[in-house]
Amino acid sequence: MSKIKFYYDTETCKYERVQTTVSDILLNAAGFIILSLLFAAGLLFLYNHFFKSPAEQLLIKENKELKFYYKLLEKEMKEVSLVLNQLQDRDNNIYRTIFGSEPLNTDNKIHTIETYRELLDKNLSNKELIVSLYYKIDKIKKALYEQSKSYDNIVALAKDKDKMLMSIPAIQPLSNPDLTRLVSGFGYRMHPIYKVMMFHSGVDFHAPRGTPVYATGDGVVVTVNVNPGGYGKEIEIDHGFGYKTKYAHLDRFNVVKGKKVKRGELIGFTGSTGAATAPHLHYEVIYRGEKVNPVHYFFKDLNEQQYKKILELAEVENQSLS
Repeated sequence: MSKIKFYYDTETCKYERVQTTVSDILLNAAGFIILSLLFAAGLLFLYNHFFKSPAEQLLIKENKELKFYYKLLEKEMKEVSLVLNQLQDRDNNIYRTIFGSEPLNTDNKIHTIETYRELLDKNLSNKELIVSLYYKIDKIKKALYEQSKSYDNIVALAKDKDKMLMSIPAIQPLSNPDLTRLVSGFGYRMHPIYKVMMFHSGVDFHAPRGTPVYATGDGVVVTVNVNPGGYGKEIEIDHGFGYKTKYAHLDRFNVVKGKKVKRGELIGFTGSTGAATAPHLHYEVIYRGEKVNPVHYFFKDLNEQQYKKILELAEVENQSLS
């Protein structure tokens, strides 16, 4: 039973009974409900922030563990990438230098974000971490594949090492024991006809007509040609491994196109054909399409003192013979 309430009326000087209206009841009820809801919301807030259900606690623990192991895995991948980079540097700067080989052309295509669109479209938590991890793994897999191809190529080069050493042009193309026959070197020289400084793409050996000319390395004769206005009677040998040699202004040939020759094999005889001003041999070394100084390849039949001397002779800026 509810209590009866009274109030003191100053006009009548009597206690009057408080009359409770419906609106008063409704206001009291509404206030009670609002206070209850606020109290409940406060309790829920405190619970959510300071108390977790067993399932939530398990999920939080698993999430922390995943992030911890992700960081460990990322560290391991960085170490693997570092080792791969070291292998690639050793491959390009040591192994391929030894075999005189250029680095392999690699596929520079990199995965874009569209590659992982299927993962991104899934409703995954931490999808950025997952995609990042996939991307790094793909990069490592690609690098491993390319390095494997590179080592296969190096193994093939190693098997051909003996063949390469015999193929590289490594001797003088004619007999020159006292080194006096080399009369014009590689570089800018006075042209014998035009009397201006022009680039001389080989070396000239002065020799009587009919002096034997020899192949400077193993290879295949790819050119036996007569050019009246230039090299005259010329021979070109493809030695493989990027090397070719040219022998010009010959008097006659001793080989035919397609013939396989060995280092030191007689291929022709000196003359003064083409644009030559005297009997001599014009000799060139071409490496990967570029004409290089032949003197640097006379290491097989010269000792250290002879090599220094012929370098000095080749540096003299005189007139070429063709």
